[in-house]
Amino acid sequence: MKSTGILRNIDGLGRIVLPKDLRKQYGITPDTPLEIMTDGECIVLRKYKPSGCCELCGEVADDVVLFHGKAVCASCRRALAEL
Repeated sequence: MKSTGILRNIDGLGRIVLPKDLRKQYGITPDTPLEIMTDGECIVLRKYKPSGCCELCGEVADDVVLFHGKAVCASCRRALAEL
């Protein structure tokens, strides 16, 4: 992991503020769901993506297949084929 050099304190309700530059860099908006995980001594935040979620349109579908390591649904595959 890479250190950003940014330090934040937790408030009385257990909240921290993610700096604007980091939110912008990672496309995190007020309604972006974040998954909280642990890795040894580390707490890790990552954008939540349900399983079966298309990387291109964001829809959850049963027909998602991996294409070059990315999940792509049937409708996006058809749209790509038409290009």
